[in-house]
Amino acid sequence: MNDRVLVFEGIHNFRDYGGYAARDGRLRQGVLWRSGQHGDATSNDLAGVANLGIATVIDLRGDSERQLMPCLRHDGFDGLVLFAPGETAGSELAPHEEAGSGITTASEARAAMTRLYENMPFRTVLVRSLTLYFEALATRQGPSLLHCLAGKDRTGLAAALLHRLLGVHEDDVMADYLLTNAAGDQKRRIAAAGDSIRQRYGPQITDEAIETLMGVDAQYLKAATRSINEHHGSVERYADEVLGVDAARREALRERLVA
Repeated sequence: MNDRVLVFEGIHNFRDYGGYAARDGRLRQGVLWRSGQHGDATSNDLAGVANLGIATVIDLRGDSERQLMPCLRHDGFDGLVLFAPGETAGSELAPHEEAGSGITTASEARAAMTRLYENMPFRTVLVRSLTLYFEALATRQGPSLLHCLAGKDRTGLAAALLHRLLGVHEDDVMADYLLTNAAGDQKRRIAAAGDSIRQRYGPQITDEAIETLMGVDAQYLKAATRSINEHHGSVERYADEVLGVDAARREALRERLVA
C-alpha cells in the first residue's frame, strides 16, 4: 500500500487513492490525489506537487481553517480551487480537534470520534463541499487533489464514498482509509497536532488519546456508513438524494476515472 504514498516534509498523508479494482475496470492512477493541508509546505514540497499537474483542488476545510492556515501553491499554479463557504466540521475546528473536547483517555477519544462520524455525512457545509467534489470529478479534466486539515476524516469519508460508488471492493475501501495510520511521518504529524489540542483543551489529555484522535479506526468509517444506511438505505441513495450524484453522474465518474 505504501507505494502510493508520496513523502513530503510539510504536507502529511499525501497519496494516490486511485489504482484499485472497480466495477468494470480499475481506477486510473495519477489522477486522484488526497492529502492534509499545504500551509506548511516547503519549496521542495511545492516543486513535487507541481510535477503532478493537478488541475483541480477540492478543499474540504471550513472558512476558519483556511483563514488560519492558507495553503501554499507552487509558482505557476493555475488550477481551480473549490470549497463551500462556512464551517464544514460544524464549528471552526477540524473533526479531530472538535473530538478532543472533554476527553482524557484513548477510549474516550475513540468514542468521541465515532459519534462525530455518525453525523459527518449530514453536516450542511460539508455536504455542499462533497457536492462540489463529485461535480468536479465528473466534469473536469486532469488530476485532482482532495484535502482537509489532516487529510483523514472529511477526506477519508469523501474518498470512501467515491470508491463505493465506483464499485471498489470493501476491503480496498477500508484499506485506503486506514492507510492514514501508516502514511508519511506519523510521529511528526501526531506531535504537531498534540501541541494544538493540548493548548486548546489542557495537558490532561494522554499521549494515547492524542494518537487516537490523530489516527483512523475502522469503526469510525463503519459508523458513518451505518448512519448513511439508516437514513437513506444505501450509499448510492445517499449520494443521489443528498449530493446530487444520480445515475448519470455516476456514469460520468466511471467514464473519467475507470480504465
